[in-house]
Amino acid sequence: MTPVTRASVLGSATKVEASARDHDVVAEVSQAVAHAGQVSLRLPSGAEIVLPESLAIVLRASAEELSAGRSVTILASESLLTPAEVGQMLGLSRPFVARLLDHGQIPSERLPDSTHRVVKLADVLAFQERRERRREGNERIAELIESEDYPY
Repeated sequence: MTPVTRASVLGSATKVEASARDHDVVAEVSQAVAHAGQVSLRLPSGAEIVLPESLAIVLRASAEELSAGRSVTILASESLLTPAEVGQMLGLSRPFVARLLDHGQIPSERLPDSTHRVVKLADVLAFQERRERRREGNERIAELIESEDYPY
């Protein structure tokens, strides 16, 4: 049996960074589309296409990140990641991610006839959002305790 190799999903994802010379234009686009009701694209032929709302949202979010000097990585939410890739995304070790998967904190699926698991990007993002909300809640509780001068 020949082992099946799998290309890294994160390694093959499209990563976009605005160059220094493009920064002003990206910032202008970000400002223009931030408050636009409809976004349209003018083709070289002169024809104009109104972008569907879903694509306009992607453009707004991407332009905002790029204008802030951050890179943007494009991946479909249905992309399947290995535990190592999940760890790379979240800044966690692969063994810690494996424990999260074992305890069901991040849903995963086993590959057929294998002990290897894969995780949907959408599930990783949902976990990250829950984790962020929990962190913000803990910070708020700590602020309230401090402001009311409660003993710990």
